[in-house]
Amino acid sequence: MQIDSSVPVVAAGLVGGYTVARYSGRRAFGGAVFAAAGVAAGRSWLARGPVVTVGLAAAYLGAFGASHPLAKKIGAWPSVLAVTAAAAAGTAGVLTVVDGER
Repeated sequence: MQIDSSVPVVAAGLVGGYTVARYSGRRAFGGAVFAAAGVAAGRSWLARGPVVTVGLAAAYLGAFGASHPLAKKIGAWPSVLAVTAAAAAGTAGVLTVVDGER
């Protein structure tokens, strides 16, 4: 089974965005990393159609949003890692199903 190239991009966007924001002290820099990874992943999803693209983009943005309240409960790094795992696994799962139907 081959993992789609957008899966590590999703993971890099979430973990990388948080890392850059935390260690640079500039949330906007982290946001730029997150956004760039989202655009890169989204471009590869376009070939699977608009429904897949919008759904995976919503999941990516939702993971980012969910990490904030989750961080208050379990800590920043555990939160980022948890939502990253969920977003990457979800992306891989959806793309495996979609690509299997082609």
